[in-house]
Amino acid sequence: MEKKLVCFFLAIFFVTLARSSQGRPIASNYSTTFNLVSDGVQTLQQPNLLHLNRLFSSDTCTETYGFLPCTTTVLGNVFLILVYSYFMFLGAKLLSNGSEILLEILGPGIIGGLFLPVLSSLPDATIILASGLSGSTATAQSQVSVGMGLLAGSTVMLLTILWSTCLVVGKCDLENSVAVDQKDTKGFSLTGSGVSTDIWTSYAARIMIISLIPFILVQIPEVFQATSQSRLAIMISLIVSICLLLAYSLYQIFQPWIQKRRLAYAKHKHVISGILRNLKMLTLGKLFKEDGKPNTDVIERLFRTIDQNSDGKLSAAELRALVVGIQFEEIDLDIEVAVAQVMEDFDKSHDSQVDVDEFVTGISRWLNRARHFAKSGKGQDDLSIRLLSNFQQQTKKEQYLFGDQNDEVVETIENAKWHAYKAVFMLLLGTIIAAVTADPLVDAVDNFSTATSIPSFFVSFVILPFASSSEVVSTLIFASKKKSRMASLTYSEIYGSVTMSNILSLAVFLGLVYFRDLTWDFSSEVLVIIIVCIVMGIIASFRTTFPLWISLVAYALYPLSLLLVYILNYVVGWS
Repeated sequence: MEKKLVCFFLAIFFVTLARSSQGRPIASNYSTTFNLVSDGVQTLQQPNLLHLNRLFSSDTCTETYGFLPCTTTVLGNVFLILVYSYFMFLGAKLLSNGSEILLEILGPGIIGGLFLPVLSSLPDATIILASGLSGSTATAQSQVSVGMGLLAGSTVMLLTILWSTCLVVGKCDLENSVAVDQKDTKGFSLTGSGVSTDIWTSYAARIMIISLIPFILVQIPEVFQATSQSRLAIMISLIVSICLLLAYSLYQIFQPWIQKRRLAYAKHKHVISGILRNLKMLTLGKLFKEDGKPNTDVIERLFRTIDQNSDGKLSAAELRALVVGIQFEEIDLDIEVAVAQVMEDFDKSHDSQVDVDEFVTGISRWLNRARHFAKSGKGQDDLSIRLLSNFQQQTKKEQYLFGDQNDEVVETIENAKWHAYKAVFMLLLGTIIAAVTADPLVDAVDNFSTATSIPSFFVSFVILPFASSSEVVSTLIFASKKKSRMASLTYSEIYGSVTMSNILSLAVFLGLVYFRDLTWDFSSEVLVIIIVCIVMGIIASFRTTFPLWISLVAYALYPLSLLLVYILNYVVGWS
């Protein structure tokens, strides 16, 4: 990283020297043309930049910040776009790495839920801000399409190219519609290999769909051809975007707590399922009557069987007999913890003992819960066996979907204070680089568009998302570990990035359009964002296993998105 920073400042240094170079005239015997040789003596008017084989030209372009190079040639702008894109990527990478270090030290909550998601979208936001903030209103109107291209391009790239590549890289064998961790023997089978995620990833996809509300609101005047209300719609969409940003940040803050509670509830249901199956083996009667209600007579006989000292009370030691032998290691739950949960469920008098009425009431409540969650099914088997077996299957499925995080090794960071300073430095440096690079990058894209007659939207749509998205490499590394847990983290990060783009980056864009009184004319671009988010969001909302063939659908959406924008703008004439 240090070498990259040195190169950056050296580049700025030499460009500055190039601007201030001066020379004196020397006449040639064979030509009346004067050549310039620098000696620092004579003061002559010089071009602001060195001319290197006509790569740069300052005839009609304006230097950003008064010293950064500009050009009107195609080759020169390609070079500038590559250079500024690299610096933007460097800034985004610094923000990403600094965020990860800070998250490891401080953990989730306000830092992970509010601060870091905003930083992850900062490169996109700075480019969008630069596209419409500087220059006159006419200049901002012409350059603001760069910001919309980045906004649409980032969303489409993340949900198509990156999403599909993660599926290809992270694929495992599918058995019983579930991916088997680190088992990849079926090659590129379109139906036999794929990835599985937890239920939280599906929730993230649904939140991503909800984040489309501001896009829909801002397009209502266009749909009903009420362009006079366009400014009002922009203001309403801006307010809604800010509200959604706050709501999403709060959700991110409390999500770890919510996830732990849901996981604890799933584990408790696993305890209930195991104990009920154990009770079924202890009793000679049926736990359920023919009408599906709990059989209280059988439950009372069970109580007397468990009550070893016949004192009419069950102690914690006697309740322990209910859970001994149940395979709780598959959910990483200690037997003593399970006994404590049973006591808490049954002991309503809080005397640390369970009498016969409390036992009957507690077991009946568990049986009713099992009957509610399980599917009764058909067959001649005992109703108790059928219901308890189905309840066990549903509990295991729910346990898998909620995703236990105990396979993750949490290590204590040594020298946390030094790492905190390092993280803050990386965040500040990344922010500075992104802020400084955004404006010249937008100018280079706009100048390239003018030189090639290619609309700036398409240039920014294809190029800028790769420059401002630092999570591409880290996401692919996560996916390559071929674990369901890693796949869940990978796709949750993708959906979260799109959500932040849809609310934070859009809020910045809407603010520019509203306060600079720009014209909103991005119907085709908004339509592409809505289509891609809805298609990929619906796919992820109602399934947790993705066969490999879905990657072909996602890959195809990328060129189709570009084609749709071109047709709507230049064939149908929406713009």
